[in-house]
Amino acid sequence: MKKVSIPISDATIQDLEVGDPVLLSGIMVTGRDAAHKWMVETFIEKTKAPTPEDVQVYEAVKPLLAGGVIYHCGPVVAGLDTKEYKFVAAGPTTSTREEPYQGDVMRHFNIKGVIGKGGMGAKTLAACQEVPGVYFHAVGGAASLIAQSVEEVLTVYKYEFGVPEAMWVIRVKDFPVVVTMDAHGSSLHADVYTSSHAVLEGLLAEPG
Repeated sequence: MKKVSIPISDATIQDLEVGDPVLLSGIMVTGRDAAHKWMVETFIEKTKAPTPEDVQVYEAVKPLLAGGVIYHCGPVVAGLDTKEYKFVAAGPTTSTREEPYQGDVMRHFNIKGVIGKGGMGAKTLAACQEVPGVYFHAVGGAASLIAQSVEEVLTVYKYEFGVPEAMWVIRVKDFPVVVTMDAHGSSLHADVYTSSHAVLEGLLAEPG
């Protein structure tokens, strides 16, 4: 088990390989569909003019994401009325929905780690090699257990997106993940797809 602190150095990223179990500690930011779309349209492709509030949020999250980690997560959060926030459940969201955006977001913000479930595609794998960065797989179905690794909710941005889609800034300790896409071009998800496809073709080729 490797212990990794956030922000993550290039040297640490290069040392990680597919299959490595990792415990992450430090500050990370959650972000799902709305957040990725907002970042790309407003600050990367610049197809949408930013509001003053957009610029303020961008300047706040940019240093958090530089060398940092973004977590595909729609948390269940207690304390919404009092703003004394606490994550009750913090399971990963299926990551493939962010494939159109993730590579560009990683490059723009120099993001070193992406956490989710189910893996991502060729565009994200290319970004992992270039930035460099890795994809960390979190355990699906263990949302309450994962939430125990969240020590503190520091703040929230883009709350108007709704609780699951907002950008929550959290401090974690010993957050359990496994590297399934690395900076060396390896992807467990691509390997599983290739081997599964080969097995399927073999089954289909068998005489009835």
